[in-house]
Formats: sequence, structure tokens, C-alpha cells
Amino acid sequence: MGQVTIYLDEETERRLEAAIRNSSVSKSRWICDLIKEKTADEWPEQIKKLAGSWKSFPLAEDLRKSLGRDNEREPF
Repeated sequence: MGQVTIYLDEETERRLEAAIRNSSVSKSRWICDLIKEKTADEWPEQIKKLAGSWKSFPLAEDLRKSLGRDNEREPF
């Protein structure tokens, strides 16, 4: 297993510590999970499950039916 040393400014370290307190995992696990999330090469499962969960969006032609006709454009 590899090891990495990182240097954080005070604000970033404070935010990291707060995130770790709220997650109940170790600092190493939290950072490892973040790297895995940010370097994933496919959609997360919860995003995949959204497919088909909404009705199809109407076509542009259907949305424009109630707008009437455009005026003729003037030539240049």
C-alpha cells in the first residue's frame, strides 16, 4: 500500500477535520474514498438508478406549438 504526504493550509485542514468527524472513518480512509470518487471512470450507482425515473421531456416542436409563427426575416 502506498503512502502519500500532503501539506494543507489551515482552512483546508479545518474543513478536512470537520468532514472526518461527521463521517466516522479514519483520515486515510476518507481521503482514499475521495480519490476513488474523483477518479472513477463510470457513473455512480445512485445516478444510474435515476434512468427512466422521469417522464420523457417533450420535443422542441411540441413546446413551440403554442407560440405561433415567427415573422419573416428581413434579407441582409
